[in-house]
Amino acid sequence: MTKYPTGHQTSLFSVADVPGGYQVPPVEPLAIGVGALQSWKQRILQHQQQVTVNAPSPQGSLFALPPTIEDLANSIDLFKLPRQNTEFWRWKAEDNGVSALYFVMDCELPIVLYVGETVKSGLRWKGEHDCKRYILNYVSAHRPHGLPVAVNISFWADAPTNTRDRQKLESALIHKWRSPFNKENWKYWNTPFVSES
Repeated sequence: MTKYPTGHQTSLFSVADVPGGYQVPPVEPLAIGVGALQSWKQRILQHQQQVTVNAPSPQGSLFALPPTIEDLANSIDLFKLPRQNTEFWRWKAEDNGVSALYFVMDCELPIVLYVGETVKSGLRWKGEHDCKRYILNYVSAHRPHGLPVAVNISFWADAPTNTRDRQKLESALIHKWRSPFNKENWKYWNTPFVSES
């Protein structure tokens, strides 16, 4: 007979007893040493601080020319965008959202971890998205060391509605910030959080 602590409420069925019941496999923390993890984050922070410090100022013009992709990329102050929990997609929303760029950040430092684009900001993360796994691996790597981590997501809803233009802007931002979860930048950071585990 199983002994339960006083006040413990038992369930009629455990998840294991229900055929076809949903089970979340346990996540093994990524085996990365505290020094290696902190060093990895500091290298990214140093690069991204240089991007912020050395951001070019907007060029004035006598003629009203449309902004270039680089102008747009430099105009977005992504650290001032409203932040949301990365589980926002689980909440009930009244609409599907808008065309947007989004930024996954560890606001503890702060560093930009991922840059993405979407045609519907409310739907993009409802399905499969590799970045969800990267975030889970990243956060779980902090836990054994007791390191603070604050991963959030921000949306920039002024993104171009034209898909090609939005993707060009996304690419410029990925290049500018060298966001480590974007595969284009794995070569710079030897990103350990993108594995299947």
